[in-house]
Amino acid sequence: MKKIFLILLCYLFICPFSIYADELIKNSRSGILIEANSGKIIYEKNKDDKVSIASMTKMVAQIIILEEVEKGNIKWNDIVTVSRNASDMGGSQIYLAEGEKISVEDLMKGVSVASGNDATVALAEYISGTEDKFVDRMNAKVKELGLKNTHFVNCTGLDQDNHYSTSYDMAMIARDLVINHPEILRFSSIYEDYLRKDTPNKFWLVNTNKLINFYEGADGLKTGHTDNALYCLAATAIRNNLRLIAIVLGEKDSKIRNNETIELLDYGFNNISLRVLKKKNTMVKSIKLSKATSNNLNIYLKNDLFVIEDKIDRKKYNIKVEVNNIKLPIRKGEIVGKMVVYDNKKIVNSSALISLSNVEKLSFIELFKSNFIDLLCGKI
Repeated sequence: MKKIFLILLCYLFICPFSIYADELIKNSRSGILIEANSGKIIYEKNKDDKVSIASMTKMVAQIIILEEVEKGNIKWNDIVTVSRNASDMGGSQIYLAEGEKISVEDLMKGVSVASGNDATVALAEYISGTEDKFVDRMNAKVKELGLKNTHFVNCTGLDQDNHYSTSYDMAMIARDLVINHPEILRFSSIYEDYLRKDTPNKFWLVNTNKLINFYEGADGLKTGHTDNALYCLAATAIRNNLRLIAIVLGEKDSKIRNNETIELLDYGFNNISLRVLKKKNTMVKSIKLSKATSNNLNIYLKNDLFVIEDKIDRKKYNIKVEVNNIKLPIRKGEIVGKMVVYDNKKIVNSSALISLSNVEKLSFIELFKSNFIDLLCGKI
């Protein structure tokens, strides 16, 4: 009996929130918890309900801004001249003045840290000419991401008819940000900073996402609040290589929003783990080649091969290597196959296999020389 009691006690310490899963985010309209790398859903509540999302809208604006920087179309030190339209934006703002000149980087801080509507519109106009054209790009972006339950009317999230999303779509947008545009974390992890530092109009920025300051591993991502949306939060945190994204929508106040987001993240970190089965750049296989500049093609894992699993249910997985039909020439970084993880017959993850070197096809003269040398050496 004592042994059984100790086993039960250990189980509760290992998985303290598992029995309370039904009680998570009970005050929210909807919400979701996912693992960022795989997109696996760990917990969800009304994930496909269309609701107002307030300033969480700005996550799509951030994707477009970062894409423009990554493509070299704009630079962080570019100077933007603020329009009257941008300076007149209400709601949360960094108090831009018409005609003020400010860098793209400082505007991005204003969007990411203070959720500035004026900063968002200033960047939208700088990139697309008008806010309406920028919003068209935002709507095109969510379609590109395969999301069907999101539509924007503005780039700020201010309440307007036909402006909505879902907790699932918001999670996929947040995932695209942190996985494909990780520089967002350089901005979203700032708790406090200053704009216009060397001027009489120095402005103190304090992150609207208070989890950054006290929740272990938190480094993003976006808050929101309007009369229609109530209090919303997209939060992300990383511990032991496990990155989680939590979305809560429609909370009554910021305290409840923060507490229920923490409960959701705690639930994930207490119950889920990321296990790396094989690390990226591990050599997986060597394939013999003929008529090539190399006798062998070594193939490697492009990314870590991992599984997301319950902490108390570590499984054994089957791993299979699938190699494409190799055609020369092969370029460094070219995908030549994949490694697939199976849980019984279900695919749970995969990683591409690549070549880390160039391999050329031998020319007729090179092939003749090679065969002639082999003939002289008695190899053929």
